[in-house]
Amino acid sequence: MALNHLSLLRPLLCQSLVRQVRSPLVATSRVRAPLLCPNTTCYPAACTRLYATKKAKAKAKGQSAKVNINSALVEDIISLDEVKGDMTAVLNALKDDFTRNLSIRTSPGALDHIVVTTPDGKFPLNQLGQVSMKSPQLIMVNMSSFPEATAAATRALRESSMNLNPEVDGTIIKVPVPKVTREHRENLAKLAKQFGNKAKDSLRKVRSNAVTQVKKTKEGHSEDTIRLVEKQIQQMADNIAVDIDKQLAAKTKELLG
Repeated sequence: MALNHLSLLRPLLCQSLVRQVRSPLVATSRVRAPLLCPNTTCYPAACTRLYATKKAKAKAKGQSAKVNINSALVEDIISLDEVKGDMTAVLNALKDDFTRNLSIRTSPGALDHIVVTTPDGKFPLNQLGQVSMKSPQLIMVNMSSFPEATAAATRALRESSMNLNPEVDGTIIKVPVPKVTREHRENLAKLAKQFGNKAKDSLRKVRSNAVTQVKKTKEGHSEDTIRLVEKQIQQMADNIAVDIDKQLAAKTKELLG
């Protein structure tokens, strides 16, 4: 008799549970049965509604699908290979700036990049004078081939970011190697950040020019195709930006020790 009584009440009980879990505020995976079954735990498998948290949504948004377009298929819109080359050139220019301008230890090679402004134009120092290491504490620049550029070369050395204090002796420029101080390291680290920001500005300009070109040639192509090309360009820029940050972090660590 008790079994028959329970079998008759079971549909009513399930309907009650369904009403409880239909509310959007309910996300419970199990529900304690009412007084009719005090020692029973019911598991409404199909009735529970689960909601994604804000954190999960943000994570899913950050993991959007990667785009990998065959550049040959969109050549009539834009050359993705050229865009990639321009972006890579920005990264390489940053590496070059780091190598030439942010050396802790001054060496003859570190002076080669210094540009000297003369009435006839701008020239690298090593094209105007012979740079050599006289001793571990002194670099010599022999300007006998272009003595008229001695003053300009001296000014360029002094105004460089290498903390140099050159001295002139006729057509010879003596450059004492500066001691590596903490202040000098910190100044170089600040300069490295400036180079990094400059590289990101150049990268944004390349990306912006590429997107502008895509928009100008979108006629005759579907909106989905144009959107995918733009997304590919943004993705390429993001990858180079990550590389810029890695280069900057490594250089800063090297400079600060």
